[in-house]
Amino acid sequence: MNRSPNRDIPLAALRGASKRYGALTALAGVDLEVRAGEVVAVLGANGAGKTTALGLLTGRIGPDAGQASLFGADPRDPAVRRGIGVMLQSAGLHDTVRVAEHVRLFSSYYPAPRPLDETLALAGLSELARRPYGALSGGQQRRVQFALAICGRPPLLFVDEPTVGLDVEARRAFWQVLRQLRDEGTAIVLTTHYLEEADALADRVVLMASGRVLAEDTPAGLKARAAGRRVLARTGLPAAAVAAWPEVRRVEDRDGRLDVASHDVEALLRRWLAADAGLRELEVRPMSLEDAFLTLTTREEIRA
Repeated sequence: MNRSPNRDIPLAALRGASKRYGALTALAGVDLEVRAGEVVAVLGANGAGKTTALGLLTGRIGPDAGQASLFGADPRDPAVRRGIGVMLQSAGLHDTVRVAEHVRLFSSYYPAPRPLDETLALAGLSELARRPYGALSGGQQRRVQFALAICGRPPLLFVDEPTVGLDVEARRAFWQVLRQLRDEGTAIVLTTHYLEEADALADRVVLMASGRVLAEDTPAGLKARAAGRRVLARTGLPAAAVAAWPEVRRVEDRDGRLDVASHDVEALLRRWLAADAGLRELEVRPMSLEDAFLTLTTREEIRA
């Protein structure tokens, strides 16, 4: 198996991949590539097709039509899958086995694993090495699952909702480790509901909806596609009245301060100032990745 870090050759790919479960179309002709040294964030609402796409790439399921490839071969081949690390949302690890023993066992499956101490340090587990898995908190167990995914030095890493259960400090530390692995040439496929996490980490974002790729771009590129800005202000006008204006895409009431997404901020401000002379605490912000996600998926729902 060729595991060359050549960034022009995809380590994993879907080509026109489709998957059905009875009458449900989980994937409909999806194209996706993952290359060395990049973080690809796959985003979408529940049912968008993220889990199915990852299942095809990791060989847990096969496509009904199209192709899935891993290192140029069939992902369902166990020998091929030895080149990846996978961190899923559930692990099923034995509670009575100590942390270091879990990592040592998984490391033995690989021809050239990381040293045990290095793996424990990267996962933030050095002080917990002798503790039984079942005695750990939920966030600490997630760290163990991450250690098992990286212990074999995989050139391709799949992490599914990796920071669920972690506090803010632990989440930031985890981001730093992912950046380090990426800089070393590891390709990382990330699914997350924390859109600020995708914004902070991803080189490329794949936005999925209804089993299709809705958009694929850098985080900055997706924000540009959504085109617009946000205006926050305290106003005497009801949110429903502001939401009815043609310049407004979306309105949220944040403790009495309206957060308005608009595709034409200049026109919105002229209208709002004319309608409410008491407008105060006015702030204009650029679009976040969350704003772009909501805007682009809303467009998809309208088209559907």
